[in-house]
Amino acid sequence: ELQKMLNLPVDENIPMVAMITRLVSHKGIDIVRGAFENMMNEPIQMVILGTGDVSYEGYFKDMEYRHNNKLRAIIAFNQDLSRKIYASSDIFLMPSIAEPCGLSQMIASRYGTVPIVREVGGLKDSITDFGCENGGNGYTFTHYNANDLLYLINRSIDDFKDKDGWKKKMETCMQVDFTWANSAKKYIDLYK
Repeated sequence: ELQKMLNLPVDENIPMVAMITRLVSHKGIDIVRGAFENMMNEPIQMVILGTGDVSYEGYFKDMEYRHNNKLRAIIAFNQDLSRKIYASSDIFLMPSIAEPCGLSQMIASRYGTVPIVREVGGLKDSITDFGCENGGNGYTFTHYNANDLLYLINRSIDDFKDKDGWKKKMETCMQVDFTWANSAKKYIDLYK
């Protein structure tokens, strides 16, 4: 339905990658730009929703023009549309330079949209990589560079092809307890 709404080719086998963010440098937009042409060569569709720095807004509108069958850049603040994007996308990008807490990775997880985050601040606290010893609930990278981001996008695209495995990843994300009850228990355990 999101593909139809955005006038993109309808294909359930193409993962939808989303970013809902302020288009400002500390949200990691520069490494997205650095990886962007390579991303557009991959079998994905992408939707970006947000406002911010006019140079970033202009860049993504230009990229939408150049990659019209793969990208929608919606320069707006729209809560209703953001919920539709969270609910309909497969992969959520959040490659921030700094993120004291971060809510978007938690919202995406609740909707079953698998997050790709940079291991910084609250993103590192809330999302662990699927490749970790105890499992995980997303994809994470440490270094702030476009190659590491692109590697995880490609890894998630490969994982997306395994429909049963991807469904398990979505369910894992949806079941993560981000509530204060969980955090409060950890504080109590720490004080004990």
